Amino acid sequence: MTAPFTAILFDLDGTIVDSAPGITASLAWTLEQLGLPIPSPAELLEWVGPPILDSFRDRLGMTTAQAADALKVYRPHYIAHGALDSPVYAGVAEVLSAISESGVALSLATSKPEYLARAILDAHGLAGFFDVITGASADELRSAKADVVAEALRRLTAGGFDVSNPVMVGDRHYDVLGAAENGVPTIFIEWGYGGVAEQVGTIAVAPDTGTLQNLLLG
Repeated sequence: MTAPFTAILFDLDGTIVDSAPGITASLAWTLEQLGLPIPSPAELLEWVGPPILDSFRDRLGMTTAQAADALKVYRPHYIAHGALDSPVYAGVAEVLSAISESGVALSLATSKPEYLARAILDAHGLAGFFDVITGASADELRSAKADVVAEALRRLTAGGFDVSNPVMVGDRHYDVLGAAENGVPTIFIEWGYGGVAEQVGTIAVAPDTGTLQNLLLG
């Protein structure tokens, strides 16, 4: 692992906030409205992390148009029931504060729509720790993690921040793969939704926030 890092990118769902209950409940409600079978809780948990449009297409075999229509059903329900109620994992706010105080550039890099991600950070008083907040575009055309990471790096660079030695912090293999496409290594956190198999290709694993802070800042 190469340190010190000059820029840190953070995933949101499963890394900063425990958003799974709200997401899976809204997904179950959406599928019910569409007259589709509702997967098991374990299967629904697999939806947390990747872009939801991709999941509608890949997991349910929807066309692009059908996925867009399903998203229109899902999103208002999720915003009204759970989006802003996702609790912050214990100790994460302290890590974000320490990064901010250290002067190391910090960006969010989430496949959640950017406006919604910002609202969640604002609701928990975390937005001020970030130099850049990067997420999916409102139409989710930019939602793949690789595209989000690339945009985060572009914005940090445009802001005059040093991105010569960046690192991603996340909990799913989508984070690992998306960061790797941009030449960015990943530190995997264990309190999120990813299993052991998803740690492949990471440079370190953090079982708790204290370990994560030491890995990031020394």
